[in-house]
Amino acid sequence: MDIPGEKHVPLVASDKQASISPSDVQTDVAATDETLTVTQSKAVASFSKLHPFWQKWSKAALNILPVYIAVHIGFFITTCLSFLFTLRDFDWHWIPLRALPAAWHHWDTGHYMTIAQNGYQEAYRTAFFPLYPLLIRILTPITRNNPLLAALLISNIAGFFMLIVLYQLVYEDFSEERANRTVLYLSLFPTAFFFAAGYTEALFLCLTLMSFYNLRHGNWWLAGLFGFFATLTRSAGIFLLLPFCYEYLRQHDFSLKRIRFDVVGGALIAAGIALFSLYCYYKFHDFLAFSHAQVYWNHQLKAPWYGIIGSIKAISLSGGIISFQALRNLLDLVPDLLAIVLIILMFVGPVKFSRSLWSYAIYAVVLYLFLQIFPVGGTGLFPLQSVSRYLLELFPAFIILAAFGKYRMFNMNYLVISGAILFFLLTQFLTGHWVL
Repeated sequence: MDIPGEKHVPLVASDKQASISPSDVQTDVAATDETLTVTQSKAVASFSKLHPFWQKWSKAALNILPVYIAVHIGFFITTCLSFLFTLRDFDWHWIPLRALPAAWHHWDTGHYMTIAQNGYQEAYRTAFFPLYPLLIRILTPITRNNPLLAALLISNIAGFFMLIVLYQLVYEDFSEERANRTVLYLSLFPTAFFFAAGYTEALFLCLTLMSFYNLRHGNWWLAGLFGFFATLTRSAGIFLLLPFCYEYLRQHDFSLKRIRFDVVGGALIAAGIALFSLYCYYKFHDFLAFSHAQVYWNHQLKAPWYGIIGSIKAISLSGGIISFQALRNLLDLVPDLLAIVLIILMFVGPVKFSRSLWSYAIYAVVLYLFLQIFPVGGTGLFPLQSVSRYLLELFPAFIILAAFGKYRMFNMNYLVISGAILFFLLTQFLTGHWVL
């Protein structure tokens, strides 16, 4: 019986509908298989493009992970033990674990936190560039309005990616063995704890290495973009322009005719300082407020040898080699002299860089000279103040240093001595001593 309003559909198909030949079925199946094959080939092609990328970086992450974890466990244990210096023997007082980050709140960390919370209210604070405090401000709501925790998270996350990029860069340009040692030697350098502190060292070096990696691969826009962010983190980022120009010319056979529009990517590096200059003018009516602020911090333009000679004099004028003045100067002077030796070895000797790698040496030279011509003035008793921290940015020096790690005696001595000084200085920093 037909239902009113509904179209009658016959239970038996018509001859025309039922007459489907086997050849039609085979044709449809073949067409379907062909479609699936094309789709699968596209998927495989897409995966093959992505797979090497993730494979490369995941391998780098796994290689640096043991060093990163071991060093940070050491930092955690040292932070816990440092509270013994604040407690009397047999004291029954205890400190909750949530109080541990407070031990890292010293010196420049407070300035970054102040800028993050209140902006640039005083011109002298423009010496601290804006990207790091801006990231702290963004992350603070996520950390329950704890800017210190935000600062530490940024530094430690940046420090992890910094080691990954450093490993991959050295692995591709040198060797896997040298990449592993470079990561290890940098991680155990006496001032490497600043990578985990509320300072810009980890973020700046991470961005610098990302810029360097991309310029080595001819990704000029990405190199410029990361250089832009590096320059917004520290003024020293501007020196990435020199290796950028050298690499661009080298990869274009030093021919002006081969220069293309992508060379403008280098301008992004300078744009970081230009942007901050505009802000300084808007806020303080001074395009160079960040430069003039250096006077407040006693940084003055001097001859390149001023800091070294001044430190030697300060040591000779101290009461003895085992004195605060002598030891504090030695902690900056010895790494500074070591850096000179390593820079020279970039150009001469068995571990020198080839001309295709001179971008490393160029960056190391200009950055080192910058650190030498702007030492700390003031009393003149500590002219190389903080230089041992700034030398963390001199990553090509650690690549040269790693070349000597193949000698067992050198390797063991460096790891033991540098590691001992690292954890001693960390203890000093955590307990509020003068470690800048």
